[in-house]
Amino acid sequence: MPKLNQIIAIEKGVKTGAFQTLTDAHQQVQKTALLTGISRTYRPRDEEGEQLPPESTRVQVRAEEIIRTVTAALVELFDTTATKDWANTHAKADVVVDGRTIVSDVPATYLLFLEKQLIDLHTFVAKLPVLDPSEEWQYDASADTYATPAVQTVRTKKIPRNHVKAEATKEHPAQVDVYYEDVAQGTWSTIKFSGALPAQRVNELLSRVEKLQQAVKFAREEANNAEVTQQKIGERVLGYLFAR
Repeated sequence: MPKLNQIIAIEKGVKTGAFQTLTDAHQQVQKTALLTGISRTYRPRDEEGEQLPPESTRVQVRAEEIIRTVTAALVELFDTTATKDWANTHAKADVVVDGRTIVSDVPATYLLFLEKQLIDLHTFVAKLPVLDPSEEWQYDASADTYATPAVQTVRTKKIPRNHVKAEATKEHPAQVDVYYEDVAQGTWSTIKFSGALPAQRVNELLSRVEKLQQAVKFAREEANNAEVTQQKIGERVLGYLFAR
């Protein structure tokens, strides 16, 4: 008895062949010249009249033959697809990660959906923002973000100072240089916040996605290994359509 994965493997080729046959048939029956024929013979009015050879054109395309060709191709397609779809109604498997069953009796079609979604989720998780490793971070529940310890920095202000290079005399004024001195005015207390995630958290999430991806693939292979019952739908459908 064939397996579902074998039916899936041949379905694409059957579908391509059937559609090509249908396309060719459609093009052929549009060519009026190929569907028509003629047979002409000539008889002169009397025995002494000019004799002309008969003329004929054969019919090259017969609609009933085209219908039979299309029917044969579509019967195979209808039966193959029906066999797959009927089998999919009972082809199921469990998704198991590290011995834990995440979901039970998942249909093969849904497993295929999950597999595609997990590709997008892997991309999403891989691009999650990560906390700057050069900083020390702790989770701050009140702010619901990560925060660094407070860092104290002094705020200074440049205050002008005078430096007397030479005292004033009767003949000359004092020689004074002006310079600026940084004088502490206060203290800044700075805490940095971030909505990013620790690298460990992102790596854990990536590991889970990858394990689930593998589990879903295994489950899909198991579901598609189910035995199938060959369905014979095509002859009934096409027999009704093209009955004479």
